Amino acid sequence: MTVAVSKLRPTRFVDTTQPHAAAALRAAVWRRPRASQHRPADLARRRWATAWLRLVASPRGAAMAVTTAILVLIAAGCSSKRVLVPPRMDLVEYYRLGLVTFTIENAKGDQLNRLATERFMTDVLGGQPGIEILELGVADAVLDEIGESQLGPRAARAIGGAHEVPAVFFGHITVSDVKPRGVLSGISLPHMEATVSVDLTVRLVSTESGGTLWSSRARAEETVGQLSLTAGDVYFSAEDPEDAYGRLVDVLVYEVTRDLRPSWVKQ
Repeated sequence: MTVAVSKLRPTRFVDTTQPHAAAALRAAVWRRPRASQHRPADLARRRWATAWLRLVASPRGAAMAVTTAILVLIAAGCSSKRVLVPPRMDLVEYYRLGLVTFTIENAKGDQLNRLATERFMTDVLGGQPGIEILELGVADAVLDEIGESQLGPRAARAIGGAHEVPAVFFGHITVSDVKPRGVLSGISLPHMEATVSVDLTVRLVSTESGGTLWSSRARAEETVGQLSLTAGDVYFSAEDPEDAYGRLVDVLVYEVTRDLRPSWVKQ
């Protein structure tokens, strides 16, 4: 008698009439591998599948499964790449721009507006490589030079003719809501802390037409030090303006230059 055996191995024909037939047949039959013979990766996948099925079998487990899926999706979204977007207002085409020191209202001294002007120039130059900014000086001196009374369209055209710049930055700071800390009403102190609200408005004006090419406004409220308050007048006269007003200026300039610097966005 001849028996054909085929189990994963090639077919073998065993003659069972021979003495060694039974032993040969037993050796030829395929035996199912033991669990310990499975690869570790296969066992791990089976365990995870079994655990997942048990988890979603109950209402509470189903809710946990949905939460897990949401977290996985969020993690996948967070891994999206970031792309650098150019500034909304491109100043490279103008190349050379004028800058008048920012004016200030409702405060004495020139430390705050000078610091804000310098920080503004630094941020714009850092965000727009390839441009040049010409510092024109304080507003009063500029107006005296060109024979104008205020920084407007006529002054912008005059500045363009005098300094050969296609556009010029004008900025204005307004101080309000000064609230001294720990000072009795009617008492004047040379140096104190106070909470102040400050608005910064900056415009880029064409020196050809006198029209506004771009404008931005920022507002911040901060506690600043080394102020002087006399007869209701606020004086910005700190020995170290950077230490006294630096944080306030940083917030204002960061917001007002948002359109003038590149930014990172997710895709």
